[in-house]
Amino acid sequence: MENQATGKRLNKYIADSGYCSRREADRLISEGRVQLDGRMGALGDRVLPGMNVSVDGKPLSGEGEKVYLLLNKPRGIVCTADPREPMNVVDYLGYPRRVFPVGRLDKDSEGLLLLTSDGGIVNRILRAAGGHEKEYEVQIDRPVTPEFVQRMSQGVPILDTVTLPCRVRRTGERNFNIILVQGLNRQIRRMCEALGANVTHLRRIRIMNLRLGRLQPGQWRELTNEELAGLMERL
Repeated sequence: MENQATGKRLNKYIADSGYCSRREADRLISEGRVQLDGRMGALGDRVLPGMNVSVDGKPLSGEGEKVYLLLNKPRGIVCTADPREPMNVVDYLGYPRRVFPVGRLDKDSEGLLLLTSDGGIVNRILRAAGGHEKEYEVQIDRPVTPEFVQRMSQGVPILDTVTLPCRVRRTGERNFNIILVQGLNRQIRRMCEALGANVTHLRRIRIMNLRLGRLQPGQWRELTNEELAGLMERL
């Protein structure tokens, strides 16, 4: 455990300030955009009490109160904090404090997205080994047959691997519900394409214990105390 005598690692200090994730902080440090007491910060630097840290010349305030938000991301919004992307989710949300998205939900999909200022939980949530469930409602352009459900459930070859077994349930002629514990790039769309179907609508309705509920596209809310406690128990 880090203490005042040894200080806090620079990347963790930046993440705990709510500026970005620890991985993103490493990138900023490597690019020479982080200053520690007026000099360029380096990977492995530690921040001692009284030291000043800034990114692109703007000082950070250190660890503050964490923010946890749930957004029903509309289609067309991109899950990035990069201001160079005109449709980035952070600018779309317009929250008064800096937050960043946890994980991905592709541009053409909608549904539940967690955003936070807590850089410390990002890697824990994204760990594939954690087996964290994500649930989706999917519509495709052809009938959902028993064979389709079985093949999706058992694992599908995509991206030079085979997806892990998952839970799939038919909910309509062309609709199904799927629960994944993986987060491969455009995984559901690629799985369907490998089985000869195209996704026409995809919505994420759950991340672990967090549910979309009645949030409409574009709406957001803060996590309840019970939701936050349940989330932390699973990490």
